[in-house]
Amino acid sequence: MTLAALKIIFCILFFIPICLYSQSKQYNFYAIDNKVESITAANTDTLAKQLAALGNTELQKVRAIFRWITQNIDYNVRPIGRSKKTPALFYEEPDDSSATLPPLNERVARKVLYKGVALCEGYSRLFKTLCDHAGIKSEIIYGYARTNTSRRFGVNHTWNAVYIDSSWHLLDVTWASGVVSFANEYIRQYNDFYFLTPPEEFIHDHYPEDLQWTLLNSPPVYREYSQSPFRYSGYLKAGISNHFPARGVIDVAVGDSIYIEIKSRREIRTYFVSESPVLDTTKVITLQPDTGGQELSFKYNVTPATGEWLYVFCNDELAMRYKLNIKRNIAVNNPTGLLKQQ
Repeated sequence: MTLAALKIIFCILFFIPICLYSQSKQYNFYAIDNKVESITAANTDTLAKQLAALGNTELQKVRAIFRWITQNIDYNVRPIGRSKKTPALFYEEPDDSSATLPPLNERVARKVLYKGVALCEGYSRLFKTLCDHAGIKSEIIYGYARTNTSRRFGVNHTWNAVYIDSSWHLLDVTWASGVVSFANEYIRQYNDFYFLTPPEEFIHDHYPEDLQWTLLNSPPVYREYSQSPFRYSGYLKAGISNHFPARGVIDVAVGDSIYIEIKSRREIRTYFVSESPVLDTTKVITLQPDTGGQELSFKYNVTPATGEWLYVFCNDELAMRYKLNIKRNIAVNNPTGLLKQQ
């Protein structure tokens, strides 16, 4: 398998468009987001200056750069080098082979602008290049990501850190730009959650090779991180502070009962566990309001028809997903099947 094919496989955005939670921020970027729409592609220096001119602060300038990329660059689900877009031909390789080549980030950024498509590394290099031209400090972060199709992590993704108002912040312009459907079609669909995401939330699906870029005082070790259940944006919205089982893989047998428990800091109106990622509204459990936080438990019985995944819903949104390793050809030794630590 070629390196290009591996990049497409490992870096592709297999997100179901349910993770469209827009985190609450104290800033309103409505005006900047609208103005960005009028900026057309140019060379990297000119584009960066045009976008930076839309804001008066570092935060506003970063926002303009971030939103322009999400509005104008598509994820490359086609083979490398092929694009259905035909942008303005402002990028050309130098005819003189003896001419000094621009830095790698600059070359990649120019090609991304020319083609209008990119993989995650192209997105992150374009973001850094535009920030460089705008006089804003930023870094490209390499690491591990966990998408909706895999519980395991791999060295398969890049994102950015940006320095605003004397502190570092995390963002992922690739995952904020859109989604790739299971039919391998790109859908441009902005997700504001990945703009300046709080580190304690960003770590749920981004694990950098260099732990300093978690921006956490005590980052989780990779072994613990890779064994946790997959967490959707509904986990954050529900304010879940703890869950059981802690591991993402549950070993069970037919006839066992699984207890899925959560502890939340916020009000949980509905709580449900299902084999399907699509919520059946006729089966949800409605709870009495409790604004002081809640501890909830759901008993799920494993049957011969049970599949390999369990999905946890909070407030009618996907919160977590567990992988089931089911032993189907042995007798049940514990009829009560109480898979719960005492």
